[in-house]
Amino acid sequence: MDAIVTQSQLSGVIPAIPSKSMAHRLMILAALCPSTTDIHCGSTSLDMEATASCLRSLGARVTRTQLGYRIVPLRGRADSDNHPDRPDFPTLDCGESGSTLRFLLPVAAALGGGASFVGHGRLAQRPLSPLYEQLREHGVTLSAQGQFPLVVQGKLRPGRFVLPGDVSSQFVSGLLMAAPLLDSPSEVWVSEPIQSRPYITLTMNALEKYGIHVAHAPEVVDSKPYTSYLVAPATLVSPGVVDVEGDWSNAAFWLAAGAQDPEGVTVTGLDLASAQGDRVIMAALSSLGVRIARKGSSVRATRDVPHAAAMDVSDFPDLVPPLAAVAAVTPGTTALRNAGRLRLKESDRLESVSQVLGAMGIRVQVDGDDLLIDGGHAHSAEVDAHNDHRIAMMAAILAAGADGPVTIHGAECVRKSYPAFWDDFARLGGHVQLTKE
Repeated sequence: MDAIVTQSQLSGVIPAIPSKSMAHRLMILAALCPSTTDIHCGSTSLDMEATASCLRSLGARVTRTQLGYRIVPLRGRADSDNHPDRPDFPTLDCGESGSTLRFLLPVAAALGGGASFVGHGRLAQRPLSPLYEQLREHGVTLSAQGQFPLVVQGKLRPGRFVLPGDVSSQFVSGLLMAAPLLDSPSEVWVSEPIQSRPYITLTMNALEKYGIHVAHAPEVVDSKPYTSYLVAPATLVSPGVVDVEGDWSNAAFWLAAGAQDPEGVTVTGLDLASAQGDRVIMAALSSLGVRIARKGSSVRATRDVPHAAAMDVSDFPDLVPPLAAVAAVTPGTTALRNAGRLRLKESDRLESVSQVLGAMGIRVQVDGDDLLIDGGHAHSAEVDAHNDHRIAMMAAILAAGADGPVTIHGAECVRKSYPAFWDDFARLGGHVQLTKE
């Protein structure tokens, strides 16, 4: 599908969609409880549906309700001597969701009985090391990584899992969610500094909602600092009903739109004390001269005195696309540093951000792991979304201020995280025509 965006003023008020980061966690933990959980989640996405599908394959009953999801938990799994050709050996289709795969891989291993994981797009190429090696060291047999199906057999043994802090926090989160299912306490040691630490906190908060406490403390081994996370075996307790908070990652695009308009955009339904790492969008936009106003559960961004800045994005790489959209029209050179992990997303985002901005007449340079953007004015162009939801959204926000029509090829990829994106774009005054390619 093509989205043809013409110049328009994006302003007004829009509610935040539910956080898929939190929804993944709450859904998985609900499936591991002994009783039913209702998850209030006003909208869904392809990634969330991938997690729901995988939980069904594991034996849970997951149904959509008017308010979200009802999850009737899975029952006991078969013994670990299962073989892939047995009927009860489930196939888990993760779609293109890296969160689904990385969270459920250790959970399936902790349940025992084996499973086969499949997926689509670039998912097979997205890294699983060092989680892969840690699972093998703790009694799990896995087929070769880098290709599907990824077959998992055996039962995960408790113990100490050691991970470097400069890899995906999803590895840590998956192990923490699996740990209560094991026979004795387990520790996850993560070397400092830890990138995306807020997402580990988000997992700990989700576990607390189900009665699981994660103890964490600093440790030092051979003069090297770690943070250890300790989880004891326990039965998860359903909260009965749990709400999914608003999503900061997608709200960031509307705040980026507001940053370019004197009237601004207000996003409602956000938790200003959330553990979501992308809540830092407020500070990041402020550093670019954007006026940020907070009130209750709402945040408003308006154009003020824009100026370039340099910032380390290693803890919030998903914010690079909306920040790039703002930097592209901000005077001076903005440096988004330590963005190397963007190469391992749905697209190589260092490359795809550069290509889209460059096609629209913005000077951009990739210098190692840094993205350098010279602010200018966006021009009419045809760009490709690279099958990456955040690239399509970035292009849309920038295109609204371009001097002519911008055609975004592959615009349907927003369904991965935000199926109503184009509807909400129009609600804020955006001019878009959706056509078949």
